[in-house]
Amino acid sequence: MADYRVISSDNHVMEPPDLWTDRIDAKFRDRAPATRREEDGDGWYCDGLRITTGFGFGGSQTGRRFDAPEKLTAADLFENVRPGGYIPEEQVKDMDLDGVDMSILYPTLGLNLYKVPDTILLNAVFRTYNDWLAEFCNASPSRLKGIAMINLDDIGVAVAELERCRKMGLIGAMIPVYPPEDMRYDSLEYEPFWAASQDLVMPLALHAATNRYGSGEGDRTLNNRFSVTINFDHYVRMSITDMIFTGVFERYPTLQIGAVEHELSWAPHFLDRIDYNYSQRARGIAGYRFKNMMLPSDFFRRNVFLGFQEDALGIKLRDIIGVDTLQWGSDYPHQESTFPKSRQILEEILADCTEEEKAKIAGGNAARIYDLD
Repeated sequence: MADYRVISSDNHVMEPPDLWTDRIDAKFRDRAPATRREEDGDGWYCDGLRITTGFGFGGSQTGRRFDAPEKLTAADLFENVRPGGYIPEEQVKDMDLDGVDMSILYPTLGLNLYKVPDTILLNAVFRTYNDWLAEFCNASPSRLKGIAMINLDDIGVAVAELERCRKMGLIGAMIPVYPPEDMRYDSLEYEPFWAASQDLVMPLALHAATNRYGSGEGDRTLNNRFSVTINFDHYVRMSITDMIFTGVFERYPTLQIGAVEHELSWAPHFLDRIDYNYSQRARGIAGYRFKNMMLPSDFFRRNVFLGFQEDALGIKLRDIIGVDTLQWGSDYPHQESTFPKSRQILEEILADCTEEEKAKIAGGNAARIYDLD
């Protein structure tokens, strides 16, 4: 795959323990995310809530799945985290080792911070992270591209933060994959935010594990249930359905929404179901009809992109899903990452694709969606 630019559309940083204790406004410091040394490792806490079990999943055991999977653990110490998780120059070195030309960066602890109930605290936590991430990316701006964290509890604040992050050079934003039940993504309250995202060319990511407090599963401060992890795509399907069927993509035709780290194989069945129910059930027939004979699946293929890691079955079904929606990511430096075998794994997964398809999936689609040079 040497002829193609390889963009990992889903790399991560590992937030250092002093990120918030050193940087956040003093009035929030006692409640901000911080680590505590425990018997089995370092644990993250925020506002009195235990948020994660530590660093085993997030970057201290990168590559161990290939060499010693029986030694994988959840708990671990920050001192064992791979330096590329928190030092930009080290991440670039690992990208060179892994054959990755550019990385689009998401948080690690930040995925779980959407569980924190307090709106004002969360806004301050996210602002602090976004400032740090912009600095991280500026160390190598041609190789590292950052995704902001946005809290949607207050839409006016969210729009202002989205605009600020765009000015700092971040290329997209992460919002809860599943919002509170009383403010699902079919709500008209989000209209100013969708408009801002479209106008700023800031794609929005629905990353796995980011359910907001008030959504049900997102209320759990520490969730070790495999039934949730294995079925993450349930939540993203619900949110995308709400957006499609309430006309969000009809009103905002260039808005881009990403289902990130949910893999691909769910999409063909989902596409069949949204079109069937739109055309064959009474509520769909009696209700609003999309302009220009558009079907729900047309909006999906135009406005939704899918981040995957190792879903070979999904690649076999790429013609049904739509090749232009697919973006590969390594999930570096997490426990399940393809590092340091990303090129090998990518070559195997894409073996049956045409050269044009390989170029799109390996990096071309991400470059187009994020308007990357």
